[in-house]
Order: sequence, then structure tokens, then C-alpha cells
Amino acid sequence: MTEKGPAPQMTSLICTLQDHRDDVNWCAFSGELLATCSGDKTLRIYSTRDFSELPFSPLSGHGYSVHCCCFSACGQFLASCSTDATTMVWSMVTGDIEAVLEHPGRSPVRICALSPDSAHLVSGASNGTLALWDFPSKQLRRTGAVTDTTMVACSFSPCSQMFMTGSTYGDLRLWDLDMNQLQVEKNAHDLGVTCCAFAPSILSGGSVVQFRLASCGQDSQLKIWAINKFSSGAYKMQLLHTLTGQSAPVLSCVYSSDGQLLVAGSVDKTVTVYDAKKAVLLHTLNQHERYVTACAFSPTSPLIATGSMDKTVNIWKLEDGCKAHEGKSLPETSALTSREAGRSKLLVSDWSEEDVSAWLVEEGLGGLVDKFRANNIDGTELLSLTKETLASELHIESVGLRSKLLRKVEELKSDSVCSGIPDEFLCPITRELMREPVIAADGYSYEREAIESWINTKNRSSPMTNLPLLTTLLTPNFTLKMAIGRWKTTH
Repeated sequence: MTEKGPAPQMTSLICTLQDHRDDVNWCAFSGELLATCSGDKTLRIYSTRDFSELPFSPLSGHGYSVHCCCFSACGQFLASCSTDATTMVWSMVTGDIEAVLEHPGRSPVRICALSPDSAHLVSGASNGTLALWDFPSKQLRRTGAVTDTTMVACSFSPCSQMFMTGSTYGDLRLWDLDMNQLQVEKNAHDLGVTCCAFAPSILSGGSVVQFRLASCGQDSQLKIWAINKFSSGAYKMQLLHTLTGQSAPVLSCVYSSDGQLLVAGSVDKTVTVYDAKKAVLLHTLNQHERYVTACAFSPTSPLIATGSMDKTVNIWKLEDGCKAHEGKSLPETSALTSREAGRSKLLVSDWSEEDVSAWLVEEGLGGLVDKFRANNIDGTELLSLTKETLASELHIESVGLRSKLLRKVEELKSDSVCSGIPDEFLCPITRELMREPVIAADGYSYEREAIESWINTKNRSSPMTNLPLLTTLLTPNFTLKMAIGRWKTTH
């Protein structure tokens, strides 16, 4: 039985979409859009800003029920599949059909998945066949099959080089892009698999690269697997956790974009939210009136969409319960008689322009105050100063003065590190508190700007392990960002 642990976030229902006229079968997010598909043969597209429906929505073109939909990485295209034996590609600029991909054998298509790099599309059908398409050209590249079953689940690995399928037979199968079966886990779920989803990050150490996968099924269980790839090329699949937080078949599962959370929808009408790393149940959501068939996480904001046979889509927001300090100006209560005392309660990155000016005076650099004020230098800009910016933008001509200032800034950074900031909140590259943490392919979190610069200027190796990065994709770590926000409000 899964233990219920403390919840790091509050989850609130922010709106309910009631436009479909039949069961909602799938939900998918891009950075700016939400797509839903239904037994009513249509797809509906919403803006994630206010969840208003786009002018070209609904999308009509399929002849029968639409089972699944997925966005390309850039959000420019949407793929959808249907009982009508086709997978359609839609433009998210115009709503027009870009391509109609007819499944080999004309069997009803139950599942489709796009690779994270948008190079490949897989479609799986009711007769157990698989089709691998080159997505840019929309040409069929490979076919495969598992006899006497229906393909109902598919997910690409974060490196885009392999994908997992699940079937009504109950098996999970790992495939490469040549349609070779790399690993087979028979009887992964008794009575059948219903969904599977790779975690977005890749763990590497020594001669082993590890992926995480969630799967759910008719056995009312949600399972978390480790998939180990060895330097020899061999694969091994290991069951890590079996989660039993729902009392009926689990129909859908999905990881958050930072891999920290796992959400599942069930025939018991509930949506469960788990800590994916600790396998602890955080929330059980009870707003749907019938089976929950679909779950999706936004890649850019803390939003969850859940679809149901009650014909509705619920939009949930994860909140940390603490209002993080926003903006660069200080609260009025910080303007104490002793400015230094007020400043000491803040991180340097939260200093106002006035705090920076006061610090310059205290460090014997009062002559720079006017230049700093003219350039609106606050705490964040102070920490990012370089010899080049001091010379070219602030026009500080004295080499000695520039060196002294940079030395004092380095002391500030060192003081911050020694002031009790949890180490996991510091970027491994800059050793500064992260503002936009992202997860790289090595499984570590970095400040986005720092790791992007590393990837652009170094060879593609991990700053932490020195092993090659299998992909340069970076995933926002919203859970860590919220934890940093909570920490800042209490320190």
C-alpha cells in the first residue's frame, strides 16, 4: 500500500472545459496550447493563457472516434489518430490538415507518439501492427507487429532513439528505430496495459545509462520501472515501485516535465498525484463524474489537464502555498533604519538598486554609485558583471578598479554559498542560486543560461560526470523552482 506523504504543493481546480459531445480520450499540452480529442470525432484546441478555444477549433477530419493526439516539440504541429485507420497531422498556425498517414493494413489506429526531437512518429493499431514514420517527410519508414493483441500505449525515450509500446495482452516492449525489440516484459500488467510514459530525464553513471518509465493497466496498478542500458548494448528492465493508490483500472499516466511528479487517472473517477522519486501519494483529486481517461502536464507551467468519459476536461494548477517574492524591488517592511540589516535578510539576487548603491559605499566603491544607478544595476545584474561589461557598458576605465569590484562580487557569491543555502538550490556550474532551473540529460539540474552556454561552448559532455550528453534537450524543473521560491520567503 502506498503511504501518503506530505504534499509540497496545493492543487486547485481552475476551470472545466465542456465542449466535447462524447468521451474525452486524450489531452496534450504544448508550450502555449492544449489539445483534447474525443469520441465525437473532433479535436479541440485551447490557449493555455486563458483556456479560450482557438478560432479554427474544433478540428474535423477524422471519420470516427479520435483516440490520441500529440504535439511536435515546437508546438507547430499536432498529430492525431483514429478508428478511421489514419493518423492526421494538423498545422497549429492555421488548423489545416498537413498530412493524412494511412496505417498499413487499414486497421483502426489506437495510439500515436512523436519523438522528443520530432524526427519520428509511431502509430499503433488494433491488429497489433506498428508504423514508424519519418515525421518531416511524412514517409513510412518501418513496420512491426505483435500478433493477437491491440496496441494501446506508446512513449518515446527522452533521447528519441527508442520507444516503448504496451498492448492489451499485458506486455511492454522496447523497440529501436529499426523496429528491433530490445526488451520484452511479458505480463507487465495483468489483463492488459493501458498507458505508458517515459520520464523526461536520463540518469547515467559508469557504464550504465538508466531511463525511468511509468506504466498502468487493467490490474488497477501504476508501476515505475528502471530501464538500464549497458555499454555492451544490452538492456535490462527492473520494477522499482508498484503504486496502488486507485481502486480500479488505471487508464492514463504521465510525468511532469521535470520528472518529479507522476499523475494517473482511473476508472474509480480519481486523479492521483505522486512524488515520482519517492513513490509517495501526494493528492487524490475527485472532480470527475465518470472514468478518467486522460492526463497531461504542461511543459512550461504547473498545470495538469485531465479528461473523462463525463465529456469534460478539468484544468488543475499546482501551487506551493507560499507566495514567492517577485520582482526586484524590496517590500516596504525591508526598508529598515539600518539598510545593511535589511539587506542581510535578502539574497544578493533580490537586492534593489538602492541596496547595491549602499553596498558600494560600504566597500569603498562609492565613486561608482552614479554609474551603477544610471545603468539600473540591481542584485541580479551585480552578480553577472564581467570585465567586459564593466569596460564596455559601464565604461570603468581603471583596470585596478574593475579588478577590485569583481573581487568584491566574488566575495558576495562566496558569502551566499556559506549562508546556509541548500546545495541542491545552487547551479553546479556557477554555484549561484538558480532562478530558472532545468534538468539536463545527465539527470542534474542547472541554471538554464549556464548549461546552455556550456553546451554551446564545450564538447557535449556532462559538467558533473564528464560522460557524453545523449541529448541537449533541457526540461524546466518547476518543482525545484517552487522549492527555491519557498526557501527564499523564509530566509
